[in-house]
Amino acid sequence: MEALLTADQKRLRNEIRNFVKQIPRQLLLDMDAEKVLFPREYLVEAAERNLLGLRFSREFGGRGLQWVDEIVALEEIGVLGASLACLYGLVSIVGEAIDFFGTESQKRKYLEPVLTGKLFCAEALTEPRGGSDFFGATTTARREGNYYILNGQKRFVVGADGADIFLVYARTGEGSPAKSISAFIVERDMGVDAKYVYGLMGTRGGGAGRLVFRDTKVPVENIILGENRGADVFHQMMIPERMTTAAAAAGSARVALEIAARYSDRRKAFGQKIREFQGVNFRIADSITRLDAARAMTFVAASSVDRMGSTGYTRRLVSQAKKFSSDSAWAVINDAMQVLGGIGYTNVYPVERLLRDLRLMMIWTGTNEIMNLIIQHEYYRELQEVIPDLRESELDAKEAFAQDEKIFE
Repeated sequence: MEALLTADQKRLRNEIRNFVKQIPRQLLLDMDAEKVLFPREYLVEAAERNLLGLRFSREFGGRGLQWVDEIVALEEIGVLGASLACLYGLVSIVGEAIDFFGTESQKRKYLEPVLTGKLFCAEALTEPRGGSDFFGATTTARREGNYYILNGQKRFVVGADGADIFLVYARTGEGSPAKSISAFIVERDMGVDAKYVYGLMGTRGGGAGRLVFRDTKVPVENIILGENRGADVFHQMMIPERMTTAAAAAGSARVALEIAARYSDRRKAFGQKIREFQGVNFRIADSITRLDAARAMTFVAASSVDRMGSTGYTRRLVSQAKKFSSDSAWAVINDAMQVLGGIGYTNVYPVERLLRDLRLMMIWTGTNEIMNLIIQHEYYRELQEVIPDLRESELDAKEAFAQDEKIFE
């Protein structure tokens, strides 16, 4: 990565590292112990340093940067673990919908205060019956005059216990699922009930819970893009959903790798440092390779989105980055625990927390199985494109023209 980063990106990285360095150790411990359910002061501090929503316009409080810049920041935030990385990334995720599709008024009312730490945001996607079936949503929004009346539930909402505004998807039509969902900005005070806060295996302290909407009145001007256009918003938001995960996972894995490598250079067994045993140093080598490959894939995906926007091809790359980075991070952190041995399974080192945190990254923002569906689908679609300059390699076989032997049905 050092060879790829510009001088400005390295300066940004140093800014983020200085921010990360000053986050109180006690905050991480209290969040993991569920003594803190939503760390507002963390987001306020990031906003005061102008570190939130880096890609968004300076006019609204961002820095006008690109994805290749933001992933540099996100990897460093990932050092803090999944909870704080998620809360940081939510600004980019929810902000994407408002910035890309929102009206000037919506940007002023919601995006600007989110970027400046005056409002805190969350997204409400998953439903109790839905899981990966996003378009099977049953939450409804019925228009009555100048309001939409929302009824339904969303769960696994990070920030359910602390956010001020929610990006909520609800069904507004009777047609096909992809053409009958709309996206809304819903303020907590409009009648959002945080009914249940989950006890999580890891990624704690983000106030993840279930939201209930009972005749919640949302002004018409709070719809994003327009009625029954929620699918467009959703597909655009999946870019930051998955890019933030890919970059943050690499940061968490990097921490575990560094801890394990330093430990292996100090811990002795059978009269020598354990790093001298192939069973240990080969794990470190595999972890270095996985981590660098994940970071490179994420960088390429980010660069492609910067250049091409949201296309089938970039959706494939972004899905690959999310899947490969989280899978690789899981392997790296597991290997770090193995290098540490029994002490790695205790809270003497943070590796056990990083492992618990990382497990969720393979599930949220679309499970890695859903990533596989997208990857293969977009690739098969790419195969249908005729590229005249490509060599027809199928003919590079001695009996390539034996058509009677090429049986497909």
